[in-house]
Amino acid sequence: MIVPITGNVTYSITLDPTVWIFDDRKILLEEAFTKQENEQKVEDNELEDASKRWNRAVYQQKINPPVNKSISRFEREKILENSYVMPINEFVDHAEVNENATDVTLVTNKGHEHISLKALQNCYLLFALDGKPLKEEGPVHLFFKDGSNKDNPITGIEKIIIN
Repeated sequence: MIVPITGNVTYSITLDPTVWIFDDRKILLEEAFTKQENEQKVEDNELEDASKRWNRAVYQQKINPPVNKSISRFEREKILENSYVMPINEFVDHAEVNENATDVTLVTNKGHEHISLKALQNCYLLFALDGKPLKEEGPVHLFFKDGSNKDNPITGIEKIIIN
């Protein structure tokens, strides 16, 4: 259930979509393709969310073991009923793609798909459907942010290779 990002990057990283369900960066699938709503949400909450993540990271270092107690029981139940996507651009940035990289190979359980690096940076990864990890055709599905493949995402992604 992991997805490595490898290839023409400074740091190969491994994504674990099973832990994203409680990540503040996730977006409801229903809201992912409404551009205006997303832009406003990013502008309004970017600094506040970064501050919360920082405070939580510092606070959790003092707890043994680290536990996120900021989510109420109601919120937990609500989270476990919805479908979510995660923007991939932040993970690609952390891998530090080399300047000469231009395209991406998505290794899926059905073969290989090729897209541009620019297209990858404007994508979402669907990781939870009705609050549950994608076991069939998973661990993630790739959607373009413009919604052009909303009805036909790239499924069964097992590895992302930057070329």
